[in-house]
Amino acid sequence: RADAARAPAGLTAEQSRLGMRLSELADACDWLGVVAHEREALALAQEIREVHPGNAGLIYGWLVVSAVYGILKRGTDPAWDIMRAPLIISLALGTPWLWVANQSAITATVLIFAMAVPAILAALRAPIADRWLARTPVAIFAGWLTAASFVSLGSTAAGYGVVFDATGWAYAGIGLALIVALGVQSRLSRTPAYGLTVIWALVGIIVAGGLSGVGIAALAGIVIMGTLLGAQMRTVS
Repeated sequence: RADAARAPAGLTAEQSRLGMRLSELADACDWLGVVAHEREALALAQEIREVHPGNAGLIYGWLVVSAVYGILKRGTDPAWDIMRAPLIISLALGTPWLWVANQSAITATVLIFAMAVPAILAALRAPIADRWLARTPVAIFAGWLTAASFVSLGSTAAGYGVVFDATGWAYAGIGLALIVALGVQSRLSRTPAYGLTVIWALVGIIVAGGLSGVGIAALAGIVIMGTLLGAQMRTVS
């Protein structure tokens, strides 16, 4: 009777307790939903960082060779100095990326974009004279980060269900990456390595998923970038 007296008007004590339990269950479901999205996004980030690890090792290995050459042979060269600062910033930001990717997919996505911006700047500033020991490896690094940034964005956004589903973000990611890549490559007319790296990433999409809708979009991106590279090669020659 005491419980009934404390229950809101029109509700029995049992109905009141049931309502409280349902409210608690709803709160728990909301919390579990957030956790589920976080785990899904982190799993996607884990998948991103494991894509072609050997290729990443090759890129970083080439950058190490470039750094050693730069210290020994171009230590006071101003043409190298203007490239070094943004490249060092990008590499420094990338040092904790694997750890960050295991903690928060959103933070990892922001971080990889923060890596890509100075890497692209370094590629634009890299000396043309030392093509194989400066401009080419840095351009490949920048192209790889450009592709990885939009893969990370699409995967994380799809994991959280933001605006599009996974297929929609695949299309958006290809389109956005291509816009950025074409803009950068247009300023690297004597360095096809950047654009070729982006093409390499698009080929990977086709190999992984075949010539489905997303694969056809990737193929279109390859044709567009290839057309730009062909035009640049004819102009330079």
